Amino acid sequence: MSTTLGSFIAGGIAACGAVTVTHGFETVKIRLQLQGELQTKKEAPRLYRGVFHGVGVILKNEGPKGLLRGLGCAYVYQMVLNGCRLGFYEPTRKAVTQAVYKDSSVQSFSINLFSGAASGVLGAAAGSPFFLVKTRLQSYSPFLPVGTQHHYKNAVDGMRQIYKNEGVKGLYRGVAPAMVRTGFGSSVQLPTYFFAKRNMIKHFDMKEGTPLHLMSSTVSGFVVCCFMHPPDTVMSRMYNQTGNLYKSAFDCLYQTVKTEGILAVYKGYFAHLARILPHTILTLTLAEQTNKLMRRFEDKVLSRELKEKI
Repeated sequence: MSTTLGSFIAGGIAACGAVTVTHGFETVKIRLQLQGELQTKKEAPRLYRGVFHGVGVILKNEGPKGLLRGLGCAYVYQMVLNGCRLGFYEPTRKAVTQAVYKDSSVQSFSINLFSGAASGVLGAAAGSPFFLVKTRLQSYSPFLPVGTQHHYKNAVDGMRQIYKNEGVKGLYRGVAPAMVRTGFGSSVQLPTYFFAKRNMIKHFDMKEGTPLHLMSSTVSGFVVCCFMHPPDTVMSRMYNQTGNLYKSAFDCLYQTVKTEGILAVYKGYFAHLARILPHTILTLTLAEQTNKLMRRFEDKVLSRELKEKI
């Protein structure tokens, strides 16, 4: 295993590689989640009718630039979020397992869930301002607008405008549902990945390598999307609002379900799945490879004593 710092860097690099491929689906997902906000089915216009229709409409009206709005912010967010998730997961798991069982090699599913959630919540809190600006950049469309529209020139301009108008509090708008959403996703992503990996090795005699990593991360991606999407919808709406359309995450959930029906929390689910499956596969598969490279690098340049410290 790499050092904590090494795992942070390796995890961030892996996530940036994944988000480059999947960012367009994230844009479609956010617009689907905001479409028909607090409107009944009869009142709500359907400007985006699904994953591939959404991709086609955005490409036609806004070009590739429209799909890739907020990509720079996404890179920073992924570095922070996944750096924390992949960098702090194993140290947290080992520390808690050592405290409970006096043996850090013991595998406890409940401790794994806690470690995944804790590392994810930490990353979500640290990266929340970047996700806020990213969401607002992606929701903006000069042709087919949905939800509240925010016209920022770029990520820096977005940060500046939010800070100027709302202060630090504005930059952390929606951080609570973001932490819940990421806690849900992180609590199941790494534990289900390692669970699937161990069982495929045990029952199917699979060996370490890319096929095993792909299969394990595919299982993890399906599970993550099911758990993560409802709080993700709440988070997208909380991030995109200005003023006090929603008083809190619970108020957002209540108003959404009351006005649009229970299935409204799963708006954009298939776009989310189209994003999160390749994203999870690429992140976890690339993380395995970047961690190997980081270990080799650290073995060459760091002494054992220094590695233990960082």
